[in-house]
Amino acid sequence: MKLLRYGEMGSERPGLLDQDGTIRDLSAYVADIAGTALHPASLEMLSKLDPKSLPAVSGSPRIGACVAGTGKFICIGLNYSDHAAETGATVPPEPIIFMKASSAIVGPDDDVLIPRGSVKTDWEVELGVVIGKTAKYVSEDDALDY
Repeated sequence: MKLLRYGEMGSERPGLLDQDGTIRDLSAYVADIAGTALHPASLEMLSKLDPKSLPAVSGSPRIGACVAGTGKFICIGLNYSDHAAETGATVPPEPIIFMKASSAIVGPDDDVLIPRGSVKTDWEVELGVVIGKTAKYVSEDDALDY
């Protein structure tokens, strides 16, 4: 199941991409791809829907940011040795953690606005994670429960 948000920026609707590549509207089931829609029970409910029973979205709408209502956007830099080598840096002994504004999250074909005065922009992002409940000092064994 591939969830997505589609529509004009600021007016996105929840959707599902079916196996044929057709976007199906989910707004009868969830208000947005955010908050409680990402809780395990909601995801389980959505996974049981027959995509063909959902209204097909016509045309080729813009695909928006993957989730709405993002509270924190936490990044880890130089965590892949190949990427560190590309930048000419060594892999640090501890992860480099930094924050970005949640307004920087955009759709896959949206323009990325680079701040004035920026001297270097790194485009590479391999993974996004949605943490579904409050977590602090979680063990590696328990991490997938969040």
